[in-house]
Amino acid sequence: MTAESGWPDRTHLPIRPFQQVGHIDRTIDGSDPIEWPREVEAPDGAPNVLLVMTDDVGFGASDVFGGPIPLPTYRRLAERGLRYNRFHTTALCSPTRAALLTGRNHHVASTGIIMEFSTPFPGYHSIVSQSVGTLGEILTGNGYATAWFGKNHNVPDWLTTPAGPFTLWPTGLGFEYFYGFLGADAHQFRPAVYEGTTPVDPYLGHEDNYHLDADLADHAITWIRTQKAVRPGKPFFAYYTPGTAHAPHHAPREWIEKFAGQFDHGWDEQRVRTFERQKAIGVIPPDAVLNPTPDHYRRWDDLSEDMKRVCAREMECYAAALAHCDYQVGRVVDAIEELGELDNTLIIYIQGDNGSSAEDPTGHGLTSEIGVIANGLVDREDFMVENIDEFGGMWFQNHFSHGWAHAMNSPYQWDKKIASHLGGSRTSMVVSWPSGITDSGGLRSQFTHVTDIAATILDVAGIPMPERINGVDQVPLNGVSLSPTFTDADAPEKHTTQYFEVVANQGIYHDGWIANTAPKRLPWVGMGPTNPDPFEDYEWQLYNLNDDFTQSRNLADDHPEKLEELRQLFLSEARRNQVLPLDDRYIERLRPENRPQHNAGRTTYTYFPGVTRITEGMAPDVKNTSFRISAQVTLPDIGAEGVIITQGGWFGGFALYLMQGRPTFAYARSHYPEHKYVTTAPDALGAGDHTVVAEFSYDGGTPGSGGDLMLIVDGDVVARGRIDQTVPVRFSADETLDIGEDTGTPVVRDYDVPFRFTATIRRVVVEILG
Repeated sequence: MTAESGWPDRTHLPIRPFQQVGHIDRTIDGSDPIEWPREVEAPDGAPNVLLVMTDDVGFGASDVFGGPIPLPTYRRLAERGLRYNRFHTTALCSPTRAALLTGRNHHVASTGIIMEFSTPFPGYHSIVSQSVGTLGEILTGNGYATAWFGKNHNVPDWLTTPAGPFTLWPTGLGFEYFYGFLGADAHQFRPAVYEGTTPVDPYLGHEDNYHLDADLADHAITWIRTQKAVRPGKPFFAYYTPGTAHAPHHAPREWIEKFAGQFDHGWDEQRVRTFERQKAIGVIPPDAVLNPTPDHYRRWDDLSEDMKRVCAREMECYAAALAHCDYQVGRVVDAIEELGELDNTLIIYIQGDNGSSAEDPTGHGLTSEIGVIANGLVDREDFMVENIDEFGGMWFQNHFSHGWAHAMNSPYQWDKKIASHLGGSRTSMVVSWPSGITDSGGLRSQFTHVTDIAATILDVAGIPMPERINGVDQVPLNGVSLSPTFTDADAPEKHTTQYFEVVANQGIYHDGWIANTAPKRLPWVGMGPTNPDPFEDYEWQLYNLNDDFTQSRNLADDHPEKLEELRQLFLSEARRNQVLPLDDRYIERLRPENRPQHNAGRTTYTYFPGVTRITEGMAPDVKNTSFRISAQVTLPDIGAEGVIITQGGWFGGFALYLMQGRPTFAYARSHYPEHKYVTTAPDALGAGDHTVVAEFSYDGGTPGSGGDLMLIVDGDVVARGRIDQTVPVRFSADETLDIGEDTGTPVVRDYDVPFRFTATIRRVVVEILG
């Protein structure tokens, strides 16, 4: 192969190094001069890329798009770049992330639903095909340095343990470096972080001032500086995806205090204020309509004065979390500028992977996302009032009211998950690239979609979409490049057709029109009646978005032929993109039969010291059943303490440990005081070998029922206890099973993490007794 023959061929990855070899003799003197093999480099002038996406942030949240939350970094980039006011996501987390990384529709990437709810159908099984290559693979293969910081939520639920396989982890999808978390959310003060594929606990030693968003920025800055220190001419791709502002809405206390009193007027008034400001600054047209809030939503004036204080505090926490996150993004941008690289760095800052989340069934917010949404916990108003200062902090997984979510999604209808409506799918985006964008502060109103981002990055970098990666033919991109809009505000709209579907909320955009279903299940309803044929069973609506920016005037009765045309187009796109079969189940999909049964029939699990971070999908399922935990330990003469085994944490879980040498079993149905159950042996263990057993006898009946607990030491019952209620569905979205220590949060506050076992664990056996 010669350079003149077309090296490098960027249509087939990986690209082999090029070396021109002449005559090679027996001796060096007799051989032709030779140069080192040429490794692939990015095309000349290819920019650095910083791709940022926040979580659960609606169109009307940021001040840049008329909202109440000041985001100086977002504003700074908007002033030197472009604002996009018709940018669309899939309306749900994992699907949007899959579409963003691959440039294909989410069902084409087999991610029609979040990882935990996957089902075996091709569009929903969450196992991204090798024919759907990622930006990580493409850019790394073309000479970029690549790294991923923050939230993943694209690894199948059953593959998220340190045992691997790692083919669908970020480093398996082409990224050279990963620092972040794998699941839907993270406790910002005690996150389950991975560096590459190695679990780390970065908060240890920094317990009083650690926050994940600051840590992510620290690592991103260090990585970028290292790249430019070693290879200044090599462009980088940094994919930066903090979990903010997904629940829990955690923020440093001083940031929460900045917003004290700013939301006392309530969400109904806020929605109006945001709408008026959006018109005043021109991010929506003068004739745009503010959609009325559906009757299902709780109204601010229906709250008691105490609960108004609580709900205002919830919004203060959300605003603080998002503003603090934006500040950390600003630190990364500052570091790029300090290196002299800002002019040639394409920064794409997406404010929200979907609209703000209304996953609050009561209308007054909640104190534990996993407790309320998954496990049916009902928050007590008196508890919320008494513990108002805990919102935003370590011991709450707080989430705001669905009224606040709807206000953050102004001026549109509905919220996250409701893919049929703009409140779920339309968020905001800013693009900054001083070397390539001259219309500083400009507004772009072409229809754009998250699948367009990959095509845009490749276009700007001068890299073609590969025909083949690692010998596998690639599925064509669904997105189109936005680069024509960088220099032309009136560039023709290129993304003219786009389907939407999440949990059978259906929609189809085509040439300015959108046909969509009306939601049958409210955003905060996790389980409920299902429909055998959502395409026919759901009501369909029709809107002309060319004349109706906010999807406010249903024209279905006026143009029935247009509606039917678009419904059939939706079906065609659904068949072509692996959307079928339509499925309107949500929490119901958590059932074990909906994922590979690696532990089917297994009733005994044996663990040894050093085993940590076993996620719930691969841990023994001790919920709604009797079980026995048997631990063989050896103690020194001086005694011992620490965790033997734990699963979950403060918001739901159990732990078997020694406290001052006394065997103790703690169980948390939730974080409420009445849901903490602790059984402790009266005497400390002496030196030598012991078998410590915790045996739970389940009452049976309704999921989440109680049972009796026995502690047994060397064959003798030493303590008995009662656990009145148990966790019915899931201990945690982020905390894990650990042996010999507790990562994350403690089950009870009698100890603090990691509370490592100070003696020897020989083995721990968990038996499911049925």
